[in-house]
Parts: sequence; C-alpha cells; structure tokens
Amino acid sequence: MNSLFRTFTLCLIALLLLSGCAEEAQQAATPPAASEAHDDDHGDASPRWDAASLAAAGIRIAPLQRQSLSESLRAPGEVVDNAYGTTLITPRVDALVVKRHAKLGDEVAAGAPLVTLSSIEVASAQAALRLAEQEWTRVQALGREAVSGRRYSEAQIAVEQARATAKAYGLSAQQRGLADGEFTLTAPHAGRITQDAFVIGERIEPGHTLFRLVDESVVWVDAKLPAEQAHRIAVGAEAEVVLGDVRLKGSVMQRAHHTSEATRNAKVRLEVPNEGDRLHGGDFVEVHLRAGDAGPATLALPTPALVQLEGDTVAFRQDADGVIDAVAVRAGAVIGDQTVILEGLNEGDRVVVEGAYVLKAQQLKSQIGDDHD
Repeated sequence: MNSLFRTFTLCLIALLLLSGCAEEAQQAATPPAASEAHDDDHGDASPRWDAASLAAAGIRIAPLQRQSLSESLRAPGEVVDNAYGTTLITPRVDALVVKRHAKLGDEVAAGAPLVTLSSIEVASAQAALRLAEQEWTRVQALGREAVSGRRYSEAQIAVEQARATAKAYGLSAQQRGLADGEFTLTAPHAGRITQDAFVIGERIEPGHTLFRLVDESVVWVDAKLPAEQAHRIAVGAEAEVVLGDVRLKGSVMQRAHHTSEATRNAKVRLEVPNEGDRLHGGDFVEVHLRAGDAGPATLALPTPALVQLEGDTVAFRQDADGVIDAVAVRAGAVIGDQTVILEGLNEGDRVVVEGAYVLKAQQLKSQIGDDHD
C-alpha cells in the first residue's frame, strides 16, 4: 500500500514539472503582442492633426515670415477736449439772460443762436451806432464839395468807432440796427455743448462762461508713461486708442518735457480723429504706442509660441503630412510681443503661433506614459 502511494506521488510530481516546462517554452516562443500594442499606443508622440482637431484644441498654425519689428508700449490714457476746437461762450458786457436757444448736450452748427442777452451798455452802443451811420450817410450824400473836410472826416471816424464798439460787444450786423439792448450770442463753429452754467433772468458779468462749445470731431488723449519710456516716443508716431471694443488710430502730437515728481511719469499727447463720436472727455482708455523705428526684417514668432521642453527652447512645426513636431530653436531679442528666431526654423515653415502650451502638455503626458511603461 505504501509502495503504491509513493509511486502515485512521484508520477504526479513528474506531470507537474513537465507542464511547467511546456508553459515556459510556449511563453518564450510567443511574441509580446500586448507590449507592442502598448508601445503603439504611446510611442507615436507626434500624431497627425486635421483642421477640426486644431480648432478644437485652440491651436493656430501660420507660415513663418520675415517681419520688421518695433516695440509696442501700452499705457493708460485719458480723453481730454481738443483745446484748439474748444470755445467758451461769454458776454463782453454786464447783461441779463433773456432767452436760451441751446442746452447741455446739444450739437449745434456754426452760426446757430445760443443765448439772447440784454444790456444797457449795448443799448447805448446800438443808439450811438445808429446815429453815427445816419450822419455818415447824410455827409456822403452831400459830398466833399458841400461840407468841410473836417466834418467829413469826423463823420467817417465816428461811424467806424461805433461799429468797432458794437463788434467788441459781440453784436452781429443784424443786431446793430435796433437800440433795444438785446443781442444774441451765436456758435462760432460747429460742436457740442459740454457746459451750461446759467438760468433765465440771471445777471451775467463780462467773461462769465455761459456755454462751453467743443468740436469733438478730433479729441486729445493724454497717455502716462514712465519717463524713460516716454522719451522713446517720437512726435508724429502712429498710435492706437482702445476703449472696450472701440479701436481708433491716432498720432503723437506732443511729448511733455516735464516729469511728475510724485509718480515719475511723463505725458504723451495724441491727436485722435473721433470716428463715430465714440470718445468723450474724461473717458479712460488704453493706448498702444510704438517705441523707436522698425528694424530690418527678421524671422520672429509670438513669444507665447516658444516653450521650454527638456531644457531647450522649442517651437512646434507641422510637416506636409500634418504631423506636428517640437523643434529646438535659438531665440534672440524680445521686441514687443515677438521673439526673434536665430536658428532652428526657416522662412515658410508652418509653425504653431497659438496653442503651444497644449502641445507641450501633450508631449509631457506622452513622456510620462513611456517612463511608466
């Protein structure tokens, strides 16, 4: 019985050993299909991209071209009234307000009536002018032969003085014939009423501002920059003013020769054609200015299109098959938002100009997957 049990045990052990050897031989002869599949999944670090995939990932590709670069500076700015197109409407004599013809915010044409005033001094001037013109008309009708030379000259001088007085009071030709003391101030040019500081019946002294009339077709923008940057802005240089979605072109008309002691900023004044009446005095805007002249044409990419990968500065280039690869480049100077490319890319290469960080993240993810495998 013991002999039979021993024989059975030995046979079982032998079968197990034979089975194990056969399994090892089979594994050695079988190719590693799962490993290859895994390598196929992660080994292609540069997949092909179609237009839809690029758009979905926020990646934009453009041919690399040479361009003349100039540094662009951004600065806060404030819209101010064009002083050369601004007029203060004021009386030249003591007067009372009789009637208003315009109000705050109105846009008026040149010659439009603004306000009617009444003045005792103006009444006297109108009366004197009327008498002087009547006398001058009589003397002219008699002729030099009928009157003395002195009387002729006195009548001529008297009418000229009376007309000059009426003109100094702001009387128009139509307002000089009466002697009621009323006269109307009119708009010397087209513009908008931006100040209105009086009421009907108010007594107005000479020089008191009744209206502020501003021609808003051209406005000024005062940009504030650090003094060292303001000195690099040339008078006549082009500029852009941004207010929300509004972007208007202008030019530098003046650069201040004074630096604020408190902020160490200097002022650069722009002249901006106000298309569509979009800008108004007091608006805060963003100003884009060009510093210095543009240099020679050179290869350059937007600075965010260059990323650091494995210690190298790289850009992403797409080949004819749609495959995007990382290419090590040697970067030069940073001018504005562009970086000069000295080596690594050629003119005409299709390169990623937006979305480089998406590709960098994908590259790093692929490398981590390979290291894990």
